[in-house]
Amino acid sequence: MRTVLKSLIFAVVVCMFQITQGQVVTTASLIDELTDMRKLADFPDPGFRSVQFSSYDRRTVSPDQPGWFSNSDGFGGEPVPGFLSVVKAPDSKGIGEYLICDVKGPGAIVRLWTAQIAGDLMVWLDQEKNPIYNGPAEPFFLHTYEAFNKEAAKSEWTGSINQNMASYYPIPFAKGCRMVWKGDLSNLHFYHVQLRLYESGAQVKTFSVKDIQDNLTRLNQASAVLKEPFKYLDTVLFNAAYETVWLKPGEKKIVKSVVGSAGIKRLAVFVSAQNVEKALRQTILEIRFDGSPWGQVQSPVGDFFGAAPGINPYESLPFTVLDDGRMVCRYFMPFKDSAQVMMENMGDQEVTLVTKIVTEPYQWKEGVSMHFRARWRVNHELLADPRQVKDIPYLLIRGKGRMVGAACYLLNPTSVPSSAGNWWGEGDEKIFIDDNLKPSFIGTGSEDYYNYAWSSEELFDYGYCGQPRNDGPANRGFITNFRWHILDNIPFDKSFDFYMELYSHRAVEHFSYARTIYAYAVPGAHDDHIAITKSDVRYLQLPSDWWPEAAGAAGNSIFYQIEDLLSKPKDVEWVQDPIWSAKQMVLWKPTSKNETLTLLLPATKTGKFRINFTVARTLGGGSMEIMLDNKPVKFNGNTTTDLSTSFRSVARNISSENLDLTEGMHVLTIKPAGEKLGPIGLDFIWMQGI
Repeated sequence: MRTVLKSLIFAVVVCMFQITQGQVVTTASLIDELTDMRKLADFPDPGFRSVQFSSYDRRTVSPDQPGWFSNSDGFGGEPVPGFLSVVKAPDSKGIGEYLICDVKGPGAIVRLWTAQIAGDLMVWLDQEKNPIYNGPAEPFFLHTYEAFNKEAAKSEWTGSINQNMASYYPIPFAKGCRMVWKGDLSNLHFYHVQLRLYESGAQVKTFSVKDIQDNLTRLNQASAVLKEPFKYLDTVLFNAAYETVWLKPGEKKIVKSVVGSAGIKRLAVFVSAQNVEKALRQTILEIRFDGSPWGQVQSPVGDFFGAAPGINPYESLPFTVLDDGRMVCRYFMPFKDSAQVMMENMGDQEVTLVTKIVTEPYQWKEGVSMHFRARWRVNHELLADPRQVKDIPYLLIRGKGRMVGAACYLLNPTSVPSSAGNWWGEGDEKIFIDDNLKPSFIGTGSEDYYNYAWSSEELFDYGYCGQPRNDGPANRGFITNFRWHILDNIPFDKSFDFYMELYSHRAVEHFSYARTIYAYAVPGAHDDHIAITKSDVRYLQLPSDWWPEAAGAAGNSIFYQIEDLLSKPKDVEWVQDPIWSAKQMVLWKPTSKNETLTLLLPATKTGKFRINFTVARTLGGGSMEIMLDNKPVKFNGNTTTDLSTSFRSVARNISSENLDLTEGMHVLTIKPAGEKLGPIGLDFIWMQGI
């Protein structure tokens, strides 16, 4: 009896200890967090702080010192190696060992990113003698669990737990984590490592390779949800009641009021107007919780859903934007007493809004439960200039909470048609937490923060990140990027300050930079949000007429409008839009595979050239083959070019192989390719001497 009593007392003590210390953190619990939207609304238990180790330029020390905007952060041969320290000096072959991180205490790896990392990696957990991983660095950064256990690996994890250049395979540890990179500093080594560092006493079970096999079902379920969240999470919307609101210019209305303790679990909106793109920017969503005199959420409705400007379909875990314009938010928004969802029309046209707002009961917990915040701001008429790099503030918060996402919506009216020359995002994120004067996060480029690399123009969407709009060519025009911090959310006890450098390749005037921070905060927090004005939400359009500039990777080029090279201009249509140079592009609609389009292209001298086309990828676009003087030419390594896209028209570049041309006139023959005929859009050609 005494033994049983002792066992019972021991069990109660253990239980009480776990309650006071928070839940035990395991590989399984962290996998569950990959898709747990509701948990974000409570302050984390056990508590943790987020830190990032990266290959940032070590000359970035302080805002009042010259190196604050230094940019040697992973290309190799940096003035200061992008690591904490040198573990072993380079040998005769240039191979050394370099410390990425060495942390003590309980924690977890929650995000890894690399643009490209050569060499090998060694990872130790809990000060064990032997590393848990010792092998090529890049597989560990991009496909972590597969790098450990290829037999357990599932291809469906690519594109879900791995997202573009980042991976979110959690690796918890109880006593510490040490990473050492082994390689040649002259080779590429771009990297980010984000860790949770739990409070002292937190109960964490260290990762083992066996965890992968033991959690296959969890991993597959998380992967499925991350790939198709609308399919798996939104059946609640199908039979939900809807409200319709009509807004005249200048009108503001309450869409829905809720009284009592509850939480908004789904917010779905459909906007219709004569000019929907304009309405999405000029209709303001405001949500007030618990009697706040000003909304904790205030944002243009399109920007709030990451669909700006206009409708740009994508799927992610917190948000989905469908082709038909329906927009869904899954961030959970709890409140203690009341909530009001409002819409305001700051435009000059009537707007109709159809909303579905689904709530569920929620027990508010003082000091733990948090209000959801979405804070939007914009700067117009900026000068983006590599000689005048700027820290752009996203949001500064004072109080207690956690950051769960960021998005930016840009207008980049550059005249350079190539990424190397028109790229806007060399700048790094700098995140200050809890009044620290040194950033807890310093990045290696804006696209790296948003989980991609190499100033990619491609449209993409994943569970936590996406680029649903990029007009082109390259990175010209309207661009939208987002990243949601779910597993890698960033808590703060006192303050949170987020900046992103605006660091472009070349000077660009009339640059517009809008952005949103998504966060949760315990009541009483305040931030530097400024009320949105009509001037902020002015209707932006690309310059009505532009001509490509021979600079950057487009240097040493001569540009020709397609319409000036046509031998039979009556066979084509002219499509007008500011996205195209001289405000128009040529659209050819072949009716049979035997038709051809002929262009007469002059070479100003004899020599080596590259022929670049800026083409239109359109909805339902066809495929084409290009002949030069009756000989097939490869563009981007292929003889066939697909000109289709899934939604809106975009401008993209294709480049030929190197060609030997003689001075004089040459004939380019374009013909349909592939199984289906479709329109072929051509904007301009640049003849580039090499």
